[in-house]
Amino acid sequence: MPTYAIGDVQGCFSQLERLLALIQYDLNKDTLWFTGDLINRGAQSLETLRFISSLPSKTICVLGNHDLALLAAAAGAIQPQADDTYHDILNADDKDNLLAWLQHRPLFHYDSLLNFGLTHAGIYPLWNLQEAGLRAKEVELLLQGSKYLEAIHAMFGDLPLKWSDSLVGWDRFRFIVNAFTRMRLCDETGTLNLGNKSEKAHHLAFFPWFKVPNRKTQYDRLVFGHWAALQGKTDTPGTYALDTGCVWGNALTAMCLETEQRFHVTCSPNQSPN
Repeated sequence: MPTYAIGDVQGCFSQLERLLALIQYDLNKDTLWFTGDLINRGAQSLETLRFISSLPSKTICVLGNHDLALLAAAAGAIQPQADDTYHDILNADDKDNLLAWLQHRPLFHYDSLLNFGLTHAGIYPLWNLQEAGLRAKEVELLLQGSKYLEAIHAMFGDLPLKWSDSLVGWDRFRFIVNAFTRMRLCDETGTLNLGNKSEKAHHLAFFPWFKVPNRKTQYDRLVFGHWAALQGKTDTPGTYALDTGCVWGNALTAMCLETEQRFHVTCSPNQSPN
């Protein structure tokens, strides 16, 4: 009964169908993990969200920045951008059910039997697995509770750029969201660089989060998406980048967690993800 982790789908539903056929996915026996960003930029966001939300409850999907943007647009916290492709979801008859399902997805999942963790962007280098789980739960409770609309409106912004246990309120909430869904680069002190997507930023004193010296999760196995520019490569033991840029013409990737074998289907160019 294998478990397959799948990189950012971003509305590329036909490619997802081909990938599931390639791995011979059996919904009664197999389990799927998704790295987030299920929707947006691709042409089939509605079909993608309907399909994944209909999968068995053992399916794990963590929230990505595009998923959160959809929730924010539906709540009136932001206006969709010209290149956003989730209007079909916002206009769907089953919109409320789909958004409610998405709202209740986690930011972080860890399976102690498989010894794998799953997030969209990664785990902040100054947190261990237990701390990451607690921080994720803080956000999930707000997004799934009575303060949902207030949280969605407070979510956007880059600041603060560095974690402190003394952070409170919406600054604390916003940092945790950014760490799990937007993070790529970080310096040795734990300061995030949210404006740079290049994995080669050492001259700026920033590292990919998984290469930060003395990272607390350096001995844990982590699956993540978000960073298509990595092309699925981290050159770092225990970190598995699965966003391989399907939406802009590269591939959609799945990895069997039990064997670490990867499977790919090629994709036609659509739009560049953010």
